[in-house]
Amino acid sequence: MHYEAPLTYAAAGVDIDAGERAVHLMRPSVASTARPEVIGGLGSFGGLFALPTGYREPVLVASTDGVGTKLAVAIAAGRLGTIGVDLVAMCVDDLVCQGAEPLFFLDYQLWGHLDPDAVAVIMSGVADGCRQAGCAILGGELAEHPGQLPVGEMDLAGFAVGVVEKDRLLGPGGTNPARPGDVLVGIHSEGLRCNGYSLVRAALLGRAGRRLDDEAWPAAGHTLADELLRPSLIYAPAVLALVRQCDVGAVAHITGGGLPGNLPRALPADLDAVLVPGSWPVPRIFAEVQAASGADDAEMGRTFNMGLGMVVSVRPDQAEQALGVLRRHCLEASVVGRLTRGAGFCLFAPR
Repeated sequence: MHYEAPLTYAAAGVDIDAGERAVHLMRPSVASTARPEVIGGLGSFGGLFALPTGYREPVLVASTDGVGTKLAVAIAAGRLGTIGVDLVAMCVDDLVCQGAEPLFFLDYQLWGHLDPDAVAVIMSGVADGCRQAGCAILGGELAEHPGQLPVGEMDLAGFAVGVVEKDRLLGPGGTNPARPGDVLVGIHSEGLRCNGYSLVRAALLGRAGRRLDDEAWPAAGHTLADELLRPSLIYAPAVLALVRQCDVGAVAHITGGGLPGNLPRALPADLDAVLVPGSWPVPRIFAEVQAASGADDAEMGRTFNMGLGMVVSVRPDQAEQALGVLRRHCLEASVVGRLTRGAGFCLFAPR
């Protein structure tokens, strides 16, 4: 009588040994982000983190996000080294919109077929982002789903937790909300960050037939892949410094939905944000996408950040001080508008 060989977990497509090797390879990256509040290390069922001392009424703030289809560009280009920076940026820069200091970060990686070396490369980027943000990698999960994702495909999600004193919360429900007459300071974004990549890929790689190794545009001096995989700036430390040194009423992280979809979220419902077109530089990549897609200005504005990664409101007499704080943190910024009484809209002043 013939018996088939036993069917193992590895034969079914899940390699436990590969997972253990991936964890071994990432340990140095994780260790490089340690904070004094971290208790223990990798391997526990849950990550342990002691609340920082010195808070009277600490409030924990949590955020989760991914990197969207920017990941598809990274996989196609075979360049996974900075996508982890993007993942951290999308999470921690949400936390500071409520005034919170990022404390720790966790990641979830879903693979069709686990590649330990690729995991280690991604985690080196996550660690880089966490060091920039000042938070610790507290844990994460590696999942292998054969048959759900093809070999070479994967997805990422990130989770961050921060802390803020209760009476220093920012936003519409905070104790010191934005007011009419406040000045809007826009912190420049060097490129696309992580939003709108489905349109970018359809326009540039699809309709326009561009290749990732093409020059980004004539005389750009770098490839399209370089431009599309430009790592996101992490604004959290600079914004926290700004909150400590200036009278900040609101902070908005400009992600999916653009300025119209994100700026009102940080403001009381009876205020409008009035932006002045041309008051900040718009990176060239947006013109390339618009030319290839044929999208109108409204579609571009609600899909991309159009060159502003974050917008902060400060009192009118502190605009120059705010710009100086940001410059000292190596970030370029501009005064881009003001707050007026209104109904919760983001408006654009006539040119």
